[in-house]
Amino acid sequence: MTRGGVCKEVIESDPKILRHDVGDKSINITKKSRGNEKHTMPSTNVVYELLECPMCTKLMYPPIHQCPNGHTLCSNCKSKVHNCCPSCDSELGNIRCLALEKVAESLELPCRHGCHDIFPYYNKLKHEQNCRFRPYNCPYAGSKCSVTGDISNLVAHLKNDHNVDMHDGCTFNHRYVKSNPHEVENATWMLTVFNCYGRQFCLHFEAFQLGMAPVYISFLRFIGEDNEAKSFSYSLEVGGYGRKLTWQGVPRSIRDSHQKIRDSQDGLIIPRKLALFFSGGNRKELKLRVIGRIWKEQ
Repeated sequence: MTRGGVCKEVIESDPKILRHDVGDKSINITKKSRGNEKHTMPSTNVVYELLECPMCTKLMYPPIHQCPNGHTLCSNCKSKVHNCCPSCDSELGNIRCLALEKVAESLELPCRHGCHDIFPYYNKLKHEQNCRFRPYNCPYAGSKCSVTGDISNLVAHLKNDHNVDMHDGCTFNHRYVKSNPHEVENATWMLTVFNCYGRQFCLHFEAFQLGMAPVYISFLRFIGEDNEAKSFSYSLEVGGYGRKLTWQGVPRSIRDSHQKIRDSQDGLIIPRKLALFFSGGNRKELKLRVIGRIWKEQ
């Protein structure tokens, strides 16, 4: 079996925004030998080509499937072809290519995200899923966005593609207003990004249901890794008519999804009745002022 392309693996991190798995044709692979010596093989090696799925062009991991004529296919693509080999139209069945799986065990590959470690073939994927150099997901919560990238390009993406407000400074005073009763019940405000201490933070504010109780929640996310996020703290305050609610916490990394943070209630939670009381008037429109501050722990 021959195919023209070689497996596309990224060795160095790409500064551009990533929408798909993009390959690098210059990768080398290392084969283990019995005498602890390592021999480098070029990417054009036939073994390397055979480990590339003909449909998605990604490296195949067990179970590697094959048709009666020997054409291989990864398990993800097998579920999409309705049991029909895309190379020869033969019925696939459930034949495993055990020989190719065994060959893969002898290989070592570099991480595609740019760190300098080398991993056994079957450990590489697990490492890449948690590699600190892997791209970040877009933190915009208004709609599901598939864009990924490094910090600088994500910030530019938020500004240019999502029209997110950008502010410099470590203190803020935001006013949230909704006059339509339906909007009061389903309020979600545009994400705001703050540049503070040379880093970026995302401020979220939205309505959601806590059990059967309608509430609003506001929280801060850090555009970076969790260990860096823990070096910062922030406070939020909302109130009116001589009352106020305050919250102090640690910003969560954008490695944690917006929904995960919201559902964990890790932020300032305001019951809707109290929010409408703070808003005054006829208690049918929302007029809240949220005051906040970000600081760095010593």
